[in-house]
Amino acid sequence: MAGLLDGLLPQPFNPRQLAAQILNFALILSTAFMLWKGFSVVADSPSPIVVVLSGSMEPAFQRGDLLFLWNRGMNTQVGEIVVYNVKGKDIPIVHRVVRRFGGGDQALKLLTKGDNNVADDTELYAAGQGFLDRATDIIGSVVGYIPYVGYVTILLSEHPWLKSVMLGIMGLVVVLQRE
Repeated sequence: MAGLLDGLLPQPFNPRQLAAQILNFALILSTAFMLWKGFSVVADSPSPIVVVLSGSMEPAFQRGDLLFLWNRGMNTQVGEIVVYNVKGKDIPIVHRVVRRFGGGDQALKLLTKGDNNVADDTELYAAGQGFLDRATDIIGSVVGYIPYVGYVTILLSEHPWLKSVMLGIMGLVVVLQRE
């Protein structure tokens, strides 16, 4: 019986073990950051992975799908799904290219629309902007996705208290972990 309770009873405080656990946690965070930056460099995109936040692209993508972006090709075609940022807004938008203007010697201009939307995106663009500039507004083109994996991100943004709970649980796991 005593053997069963050994893991549950408090152990003496060991500062060296606590330091090792904190360093392990820091290593995990820095590795995740380095992977993110590595993906950014390879994809040539400031945000190589995004989560679909709305239903505007259904049925192609559902809310919570995790999208992988590639920004190496500047010759975006009609029908391609792109992610763009609107000047003055911080949320990336995932929509399909419905028209393109220019190209070659001229700057490539794009008009986008959500598959599940009635109208194009001109109302979403910045004031006075009729089209997206491929070189400055586009974060990347969608090259792959994993369904529903990003739904955790949506839950964390819609319910901020979940962030605190999740961080608390992660902190407890780090502190209580036995080696």
